Amino acid sequence: MKRGIHYLEYLYCHLLIVFLIGRIGFILNNRCVQELSFLDAVGACWRGFVGHDLMVAAWLLAIPWLVSAISSLSRPLQRRGEQQKEGQDDSPLLWRGWRRLSYFYYILMGLVVAVIIVADAVMYEYWQFKLGMVVLSYASSPEGATNSVSLGYIVVRVSLFVLLALWTIIPCILLTPKKFPTGQGAKLWMRNISIIWIFLLVSGVCFMHQGDVYGNPKALLANHAAVNPVYAFAKSIRLGNDYSERYDYLSEADRADLFKGLYPEPADDIQDTLLTSQRPDIVVVFLEGLGSRFVEELGGLPDVTPGLSRLIPEGIFWENYYSNSFRTDRGTVSAFSGWLSYPDVGLMKQVEFHKAIPSLARSLGQQDYKTSYVYGGTMTNMGKRQYLEDMSFENIYDEAALKTLFNSPVDSALGSSSEGCSWGIPDSIVLQQACQLVGQWKGGHHFLVVQTLSSHEPWVVPYHRLEDEKLNAFAYSDYSVACMVDSLRKLPEWDNLLVVVIPDHGFLYKQSYDDPGFFHAPMLWLGGAIREPRKMDVLMNQSDIAATLLSQMGISHGEYPWSRNVLSKTYTYPFVYSNYPSGLLFIDNTGTSIYDINGDATMLEQPADNGQRILRAKAILQTSYDQLSGIRD
Repeated sequence: MKRGIHYLEYLYCHLLIVFLIGRIGFILNNRCVQELSFLDAVGACWRGFVGHDLMVAAWLLAIPWLVSAISSLSRPLQRRGEQQKEGQDDSPLLWRGWRRLSYFYYILMGLVVAVIIVADAVMYEYWQFKLGMVVLSYASSPEGATNSVSLGYIVVRVSLFVLLALWTIIPCILLTPKKFPTGQGAKLWMRNISIIWIFLLVSGVCFMHQGDVYGNPKALLANHAAVNPVYAFAKSIRLGNDYSERYDYLSEADRADLFKGLYPEPADDIQDTLLTSQRPDIVVVFLEGLGSRFVEELGGLPDVTPGLSRLIPEGIFWENYYSNSFRTDRGTVSAFSGWLSYPDVGLMKQVEFHKAIPSLARSLGQQDYKTSYVYGGTMTNMGKRQYLEDMSFENIYDEAALKTLFNSPVDSALGSSSEGCSWGIPDSIVLQQACQLVGQWKGGHHFLVVQTLSSHEPWVVPYHRLEDEKLNAFAYSDYSVACMVDSLRKLPEWDNLLVVVIPDHGFLYKQSYDDPGFFHAPMLWLGGAIREPRKMDVLMNQSDIAATLLSQMGISHGEYPWSRNVLSKTYTYPFVYSNYPSGLLFIDNTGTSIYDINGDATMLEQPADNGQRILRAKAILQTSYDQLSGIRD
């Protein structure tokens, strides 16, 4: 009977142990991201225990607690004037009903807790932010996971989930008493369901914040390990579609004042002419994940991209170009719609926004350009095909279309195409196929985008120059681009051709989001259409490509509110704004700031500026969501 009286306390301690196991597993699984000392790991566990776990465990047991409290209050009324028969279960009706339903509650709770803990620990290695609702948009496209990892990897992680779920569920069922205590036991039970529980529930709902458990802002893994994953996931849930209230950091007056002048009105003037022709044919090489980390000229690792190193002196190299976001779907919209990215909204997949956002392909199509998009994989991930169709790309070539168009593709330098990437056709082959498409152009103007895919997990490529499999995959993409440019140079189309080489986003190779180098990226313009090789040091975003390019071509960019012509006289305050699901980056001529949205904490401020850069980043974020709500309505 004593165990029954204290069953809520036992369940409470059991959940705290579950969270501790999950936190230790999180730290051990992500040692490749950052090694924590024993003291740092202990500190993370302690901060998470007192800051989150105590309250989250109380939340999860709120229903058993309420049932127990109401049953304790109702029991004296039920017993009045009644004689208990021997062996009779005279528990309150509410308790007897709960005892039957508790199995379902514990099973549901255990499954949810286990999947969140395991998914958070596993995905952090790739994303480096806490698991949130944003993951559901990617989980709906399962080929992203199956193409990235092996079957064995998935089996091991699923097994861990099953074990943790069983460890969570079974003790909860066994510890819940079958009968309600009688006499003095009922009074003790009521006393145990005390004001302390109410305090934990109310304080958790009203006062708990993710940043409360942070320690050293630079110890990113330790801070994220301290955050309870169930709390982080619950905090990310957004009810309703009112985007205008999602990030209301500032009053309307302060927001408007800080935002003023950041995105000037479109102007057709240009201070610099980079092209020899206003109507060049255009090829955009959209590289998977190839950020500045792999480009020596941008402070990256040496000898990973010798192809780019050879080509940079031949073209216009933008040294201070930054991607807008962290994933391909976001980067695609920024590059080809000139639109900002959002921490928790992916416009590529959300078709309801497509009519309201501009399109570089559509703008060029209105100038009689024939537009095409080439990708060596499938187009089902994140609604890619629908987005491209809605953006008015006329010809869309995916893996199936390319295999039909080009029989038995072989890269003569690398051998058979059978040794390739699980995502689709290897880069060297796809880029050479794109060259063949260029060679088939007959009359008119053309805009072609070719997207690579080999520099991605699981890093299997038909190329073996570097020992590190990740670096080798990026080196392969670099080799493929260099070969493509060499092939294009031999075509007659080269004389009027502009080749734009950009990545979709960066890749976290031995770095984290508090390193601005993740967003820093190479952009190189090549081809016979450039006036002369140059280095450009202007600060600019991926979303600025549309306005800058269209202005060079004498085409209006008035429908691109988030795209700035960085060569215009109106571009008087150069800055960079980027984001990811848990943070913001802002760079201007005064320095660099990175802000953790969920933790409400400054992760980097070099040099200190009294938070002015972060305030501007907040103003942009808030304004972008206000506009998102407006265009949806």
